[in-house]
Amino acid sequence: MELTEDTARTFARVALSHVARAFPFKDDHVFTGPEDLRLPQDAHPVFFGSFDWHSCVHGWWTLLTLRRLFPDMPEAVQIAALAETTFTPEKLATELAYLERLSARGFERPYGWGWLLYLHHEAARHGDQEWGARLEPLARAFASRFRDYLGILTYPITVGTHFNTAFALVLARRWAVTRDTGLVMLIDDWATRAFAHRSDYAGWEPGGDEFLSPVLTAALLMSEVTPHLVFAPWFEALVEANGWLARECRPVTVSDRSDGKIAHLDGLNLSRAWCLRDIARALGRTDPQDLLQRLAEQHLAAALPHVEGDYMGEHWLASFALLALLRPWRKPLTGAAS
Repeated sequence: MELTEDTARTFARVALSHVARAFPFKDDHVFTGPEDLRLPQDAHPVFFGSFDWHSCVHGWWTLLTLRRLFPDMPEAVQIAALAETTFTPEKLATELAYLERLSARGFERPYGWGWLLYLHHEAARHGDQEWGARLEPLARAFASRFRDYLGILTYPITVGTHFNTAFALVLARRWAVTRDTGLVMLIDDWATRAFAHRSDYAGWEPGGDEFLSPVLTAALLMSEVTPHLVFAPWFEALVEANGWLARECRPVTVSDRSDGKIAHLDGLNLSRAWCLRDIARALGRTDPQDLLQRLAEQHLAAALPHVEGDYMGEHWLASFALLALLRPWRKPLTGAAS
């Protein structure tokens, strides 16, 4: 399955419908006093849509990515116009001021942090606009928080939800490769200490409301942190030699897409497809009949029809579908990144 213009237009239409939709909104806010009572869009004039802050961030990543890849589609003009009125210096300064509150130390950590850096990574690729420059102070603030966080995070968080460490570090590292070599080195060292000794995975995934695979996100991170000659035997010992990949990594069933937590499982299918495709590329396994490639296609087929239909999935699933459909990220050794 590949990203076509028709699919891109569908994703763009879906994302345009929610990045500026104020309600419903699930807030992540620590109230320190009655003076904190405010509407979400007052604290977050940029990322007040899409049901929650992080979904709005990656909704915008979706839109900007699609604009770059399909500049002639009709929605590209709408995306640019809305971005120009959204990513203003004044609104972004308000977002940064919120982040600098003492009570916001754990705000969106680490999932929203990773997505904000990935959004800036994409925004900077639009050379005809100033969005990247305007977003940079906010991105730098989150990068600083990543450095502090990794300094105190003794153990990786390996759940399949927003607290997952590896997923956020994949996005943060891709941002840092051309911008912050110190952060790259810190992530690489931390990831190696956290995951290099792991083998023979026997976790009980899928969890009932997870949208990330704990083992595949860790493997994706390690595929970008370690050389091929090190990664290949590590991955085999992790999930292939014991049969876990062939036996357990199957598309999951979603029983109720109107339930926000249960709807996470569509995201699990999509994020697994993303991990499997990128890991296969890192291993040089591009044959469509390869197990990793076949599993990726199966997971995509199970979830793509459900990117739109109910707002509990609609406000975020297109981002994960786009991750899965993009040309896999490549290490600098093998070529340019997507």
